[in-house]
Amino acid sequence: MAGPAFRAAAVRVRVPATSANLGPGFDALGLALGLYDDVVVRVADSGLHIDIAGEGSETLPRDERHLLVRSLRTAFDLLGGQPRGLEIVCANRIPHGRGLGSSSAAICAGIVAARAVTIGAEAKLDDTALLELATEIEGHPDNVAACLLGGFTLSWMEGGAARAIRMEPADSIVPVVFVPGKPVLTETARGLLPRSVPHVDAATNAGRAALLVEAMTRRPELLLPATEDRLHQEYRAPAMPESAALVERLRGEGVPAVISGAGPTVMALADAGTADKVEALAGADWAANRLSLDPQGAVVLPLATSTDI
Repeated sequence: MAGPAFRAAAVRVRVPATSANLGPGFDALGLALGLYDDVVVRVADSGLHIDIAGEGSETLPRDERHLLVRSLRTAFDLLGGQPRGLEIVCANRIPHGRGLGSSSAAICAGIVAARAVTIGAEAKLDDTALLELATEIEGHPDNVAACLLGGFTLSWMEGGAARAIRMEPADSIVPVVFVPGKPVLTETARGLLPRSVPHVDAATNAGRAALLVEAMTRRPELLLPATEDRLHQEYRAPAMPESAALVERLRGEGVPAVISGAGPTVMALADAGTADKVEALAGADWAANRLSLDPQGAVVLPLATSTDI
């Protein structure tokens, strides 16, 4: 049986940073942020060539070990076969190991690019299948759902398959992220979680997660109580004490603040009137960045000059 046919032209994919959990929505809620990685992929006659600029340019492998390449390969296998060669250019802006979804961005960029460069791929790999494949590679759907769909997402597993819905976050929400200098491995943060939690804490989190959906979409004035968490943040605090202290300080000032994903980045959900004040609260040890909300998720864009990516 003949393998798939590939486009001769390169494809360009843009993927957003994401923040998962948002406090009580552990492994379920995600938010797409206006900070992006760009990837250009072209099918070549032979070999594998990778150029990386920006985040990770000095540390990421430039061979088959790269998560983006592994994701491309997994998607190509699903689509019927591998191309003879690949040329890949990455412009990375999402910090690595900081809880802003850099691994999910690489996974989503890889599988979206594989679909875009393979002729007729949408019939075998539709949007539902994209989410399922990304979740299979990542291990959980919260970040990849937000990365693929954009906006504010709720994801879950059903019969072993990933499912997600996208909601429109309130326009007034202005995410402010505080990125520390040192990363924390997701595996380290997950390893600190207990096997069981008190029933009262689980019940509290269920209520707060439900409230958070309302607060994120229609009533952002409720974000402070809605982002209260008892399920994971306090258990992870020993791995990121400075982040835990910043969350406590911001919340003490009335700012809805959470650990972003597995940390150690802290995210505050401000508005246009308070964002400047919130940015100034962290101090010099943090890189404070006011971001927009990403409405699109992963997209295939027209090719541009190298200065545009």
